[in-house]
Amino acid sequence: MDCLFCKIIAGEIPSNKVYEDDQCFAFRDINPQAPTHILVVPKQHIESVDAIDSTNSAVVGHIFEVIAKIAKEEGLENGYRVVSNIGEQGQQTVPHLHFHIIGGRDMTWPPG
Repeated sequence: MDCLFCKIIAGEIPSNKVYEDDQCFAFRDINPQAPTHILVVPKQHIESVDAIDSTNSAVVGHIFEVIAKIAKEEGLENGYRVVSNIGEQGQQTVPHLHFHIIGGRDMTWPPG
C-alpha cells in the first residue's frame, strides 16, 4: 500500500511522534495551523470517517480517549479543536483516517 500515514506508522518516513500504542499513532503536523497541531491516526488503514463501521469503530472510541490524554499533556486546558477532513471537498489530503488536535490559540469560525 502506498499510504503516507501507513509509512509513517511503520517508521519508513520519520515523524515527530507524540504517542503510540497498539491501536494508534500520534505525531506533530509538519504544517501546523496552531502552536499545537497533532495528528492521531489508527494503525489499521481506514480510509476516512466514511469507512467507519461496526468492524473498526472501537478504534475510533479509543482514539478519542487518546486525544483527551494528549490534550491534557499538551496543556490545552483552555480548549482545542478536533477535526477530521473527509473526501476531496472536505480537504482530506491523505486517504487514511486521521484526527487533527489543534490548539494553543483562539480558534475562529468558520475555520480558516
